[in-house]
Amino acid sequence: MNRRQFLEAVAVGLVAAPALGSLPPGKLPTRALGRTGIKVPILGFGSGSRFLMYQDEDKALEALNRAIDLGITYIDTAHAYGDGKSEERIGRVMASRRKEVTLATKIPARTADQARRQIELSLKRLRTDHLEVLHIHVLKNAQDLAAIEARGGVLEALYEAREQKTTRAIGITCHADPSALRTALERHDFDCTQMALNAGLARMADAPAGMKATPMGEGSFERLALPVATRKHMGVIAMKVFGQEQLIGAATVEKLLYYALSLPVSLASVGMPHLDHIESNAALARAFTPMSTRQRRRLEESIESGHKLAMQQFFSAHEDV
Repeated sequence: MNRRQFLEAVAVGLVAAPALGSLPPGKLPTRALGRTGIKVPILGFGSGSRFLMYQDEDKALEALNRAIDLGITYIDTAHAYGDGKSEERIGRVMASRRKEVTLATKIPARTADQARRQIELSLKRLRTDHLEVLHIHVLKNAQDLAAIEARGGVLEALYEAREQKTTRAIGITCHADPSALRTALERHDFDCTQMALNAGLARMADAPAGMKATPMGEGSFERLALPVATRKHMGVIAMKVFGQEQLIGAATVEKLLYYALSLPVSLASVGMPHLDHIESNAALARAFTPMSTRQRRRLEESIESGHKLAMQQFFSAHEDV
């Protein structure tokens, strides 16, 4: 990011200064979710495959309740997670704790009619009549974007849901095509977006023989899509900050989390399949101070290129359902 982009990010509350003093129990540092007027904790509870790893239903609900108790009140789920199991679990907790959380879900539909049905079912599963954030789930490529934005496409249903106040904000998520996401964010009136941001993907770019590591990361989300979101004052949710665990061991959990949170993002959504992960990640979020650009570059360079390529190939066909 250049100086101008950094200053724009500061202006909309996407870059945090080191916290002064101690936070009250059950509170995490917060940031603005872009221009939405919503304040969110810097750590979100990812409710995809890692939430579904809780085999016992009571343990899953205990985990979610504990996360909320610790201030992890941004709950990130999707219509397709576990064929609805994730939303249903969250709905059991929302029955008594809806007012405490910022609730986000994602729909895989590509037509407006299909999207309306999925939104209705998601609301029923989540036991609520409204959402704070509604995303189009997993933008795959330019052809997929053409279907999304076509007449009668899912984008029409999202604009409708926002106008009718079924959701406060609308967005789009992407795992593997930074260029397609950049185009989507430039063309359309999204309030927020969710993208894969981590130290392993930061310097990856397309090449004739496949993905390669580059000095400047010309083809990364960080280089292509993130500046557009910042310029348009969108809320940005970082995901895959640990590379779906593929970066664990290549760097510490603390460095990987702090890398993402040091970018101009609103929060990082993290899957936490064990109670001790929830406790430790909440503690890290409470103690967060931003990494310098030099520290982030050093972390990027420390991750072996073969490791990066394996992770990129994984994400090219990945759908967290």
